[in-house]
Amino acid sequence: MAKKISDEAVKKSTDKTWKEWFSILNKAGAKKMEHKQVAKLLHTRYGLSGWWSQMVTVQYEQEVKGRKKHQTTSGYQISKSVTLFSPITKIFNSINSPLKRIVWLNDPAITITKSTKNKAIRGKWIDKKTNIEFQFYLKDKGKTQVVIQQSKIKSAEEAKRMKTYWGKQLNNLKKYLEKNQRIK
Repeated sequence: MAKKISDEAVKKSTDKTWKEWFSILNKAGAKKMEHKQVAKLLHTRYGLSGWWSQMVTVQYEQEVKGRKKHQTTSGYQISKSVTLFSPITKIFNSINSPLKRIVWLNDPAITITKSTKNKAIRGKWIDKKTNIEFQFYLKDKGKTQVVIQQSKIKSAEEAKRMKTYWGKQLNNLKKYLEKNQRIK
């Protein structure tokens, strides 16, 4: 299970403790609701922000409904991120280009289905069943954050393995970019 936000922090931000939220959700019939329905209920009826609606929903699903870490309604989903000291365009191109990707990614046979320049790259993993998405965020002082998300993973064990895998691949990307910056 993910590390839970403290009762003090949730109460400070939402005016209720976890126990109070879980009681409210139980009374509203959330045990039989889908994730989206619970989050929408928290947002519309109780005025929680989108972020807090998601946090309360996920915590409820984990503690009350028995949802496992990284589990979604369509399998498991993981994400991994890295902040790089490279221009966003260079990073985007290193992931989007099959010729560059083959140099740093151990399994380059992913299928890109959509890319939005310097924002996101979506595709299918080599198994053709799980989805992958790279997202790019400009940070201060020439930094760019890259987030890889993989969804529709079949098991918790596979999700854990892929999270480790993507950590290594993002490290490979970092080394690739550093090497190419020194060459110029």
